[in-house]
Amino acid sequence: MESSLVTRYLPILYALAAGLVAVCVLTWTLAWTGGVDTLRRDAAVRGDRTTSALKSVLERYESLPYIVGVNPLVQNVLADPTPARIDKVNRYLYDVNRHAHATATYITNANGDCIAASNWRDADSFVGAQFRFRPYVVDAVKGEVGRFFGIGTISHEPGYFLSQPVRLNGKIVGVAVVKLDLEWFPGTDSTEPLLVTDNHGVIFLSSVPAWKYHTMHPLSKGVVDSIESTRQYVHQSLPQLSEHVERTLKGNVDVVRIGGRLGAQSYLETRRALGEPSWHIVTLSPMSPVTAAARSATAMAVFGYVSLCLLGFYWRQRREREKEMIKSRTMLQEAYAMLNQRVAERTADLLQANENLQREVHERVRAEAKLRAAQDELVQASKLVALGQMAAGITHELNQPLAALRSFSDNTRVFLERGQYAAANENLETIGALTERMGKIVNQLKLFVTRPRPRGLRAPVVPALHNALALLDKRLAAASVTLTVTDSTDNIDVVAALDPRGDYPGLLAQCDDLRMEQMLINLIGNALDAVAGTVAARIEIDIQIRFATIVIRVRDNGPGIPDEVMSRIFEPFFTTKEMGQGLGLGLAISSSIARDCGGSLTAQNAPGGGALFVLMLRRAQAASIDAPTIGA
Repeated sequence: MESSLVTRYLPILYALAAGLVAVCVLTWTLAWTGGVDTLRRDAAVRGDRTTSALKSVLERYESLPYIVGVNPLVQNVLADPTPARIDKVNRYLYDVNRHAHATATYITNANGDCIAASNWRDADSFVGAQFRFRPYVVDAVKGEVGRFFGIGTISHEPGYFLSQPVRLNGKIVGVAVVKLDLEWFPGTDSTEPLLVTDNHGVIFLSSVPAWKYHTMHPLSKGVVDSIESTRQYVHQSLPQLSEHVERTLKGNVDVVRIGGRLGAQSYLETRRALGEPSWHIVTLSPMSPVTAAARSATAMAVFGYVSLCLLGFYWRQRREREKEMIKSRTMLQEAYAMLNQRVAERTADLLQANENLQREVHERVRAEAKLRAAQDELVQASKLVALGQMAAGITHELNQPLAALRSFSDNTRVFLERGQYAAANENLETIGALTERMGKIVNQLKLFVTRPRPRGLRAPVVPALHNALALLDKRLAAASVTLTVTDSTDNIDVVAALDPRGDYPGLLAQCDDLRMEQMLINLIGNALDAVAGTVAARIEIDIQIRFATIVIRVRDNGPGIPDEVMSRIFEPFFTTKEMGQGLGLGLAISSSIARDCGGSLTAQNAPGGGALFVLMLRRAQAASIDAPTIGA
């Protein structure tokens, strides 16, 4: 009896065991593959972020050697390196290096001898050193852009070197070099190992300090000789990193083990090329979470499989008992037959309901598809509207700086023809500041759409007014401008003339300085347009200091604002000017800036004629600032 039972159930046991093995293998494979795919996607995102950050840093300094090389001071000192010229260039390089936040900036002649450097006063100065053996000098002398990472032979500190040839009368007379410190870069994300290798496979940046200056693979004799001849990694032996490839996947992805022992940590290694320079970003994601997840999933699958087997055995035993009960209860056959009939009827009803439900689902899917198509069209239309507004805003806000650039450029040409180099240099610095301002304007135009609220910004009002008057200098020649400041902090109005170049420490508004200049330029420019053609044109600008606010009043003696225009004067793209003379954005942008800064901009007709615009802003740190003395 027992032997017959064993013979009967033995094939079933074998089948169940085989099914268990298949479930374990399949679950482990699916869980491991899914975990690796997730890890690969996360590594790809991390690699993209890292690559973008590193390329952004390198590209930001790409043009700095060229800018240094075209400076007349640098070209003249290479042509005739007198002590006086070298001293001027040293100070110029120190100032450039300090503002650019670079490690070092220096120039060499065509033979690689360092003539001047930003660190000429330091103990490890580059002045007098010979860099002919460095590839970035060789490339620059050939007329190419030099890019090189290595350890400094004098400072013994690693850095990335960018170089450009310095030309004089079409001939290369020297090399301009900028050195950058990239040691901070791997520390931006220390949760997982991150490596940066050069074109030889040498790790020169690593979030794991112990792996730095190791190689990813054995170096050939030619590569070793090249590294030694250029002294790229001074005093570094460059041992090979103990890496064992456990499995190779698609897309430059491997599963590797770092360390010689079997229990060493395994990683998912992804590699991507940086482009220029020829570096590679290597991300290492630990495989332990994937293995743990696969192990847990397999254990759960085993538990579920065993539970199903036990449930099947229980179901089989119960079915056999039910058969015995059915045989012993012949009296219930009619009842069972009636029950089966009712079940059939109920099943038919359910099938009909299911068909109706499927039709409803189909109709809903079609309606949702139409809705999504309509939403896509609305999104595209809103994008086109936003693009038009942005183009119009840029055109309006850049008109004044462009006019000022033209004026300063003409003056600079005249100064150069007269030999007034100091005045020409001051104009060139102003042109540079205007260029920076135009860049800020382009970035700040998004406030008309997103309306960001400034937090903790402090803008000095008088310098902003000075800059606005300087930009509108030529247009202001046709009108008389009166500047006054009124102090009302002690409930007594003290009025004095305002000097745009004076120091008024209490005149600080809670606003960004660029936005402050934008508002003043728009208000004064609007007043100039109003008095155009007016006899004895006059513009009055009064700044009133109160305890918590600063009020700026701009009044003109023009024709004033008509009643039908007053209600729409701050609407975007509303203008009374001729076609091509205005976009109707100046007052709208100024009103938007004032609201974002917690203030207001209003317009009214002055009692004596003309228009009056009142700009009210919150005073920065009004509770802690003593009232300024206007006569001081």
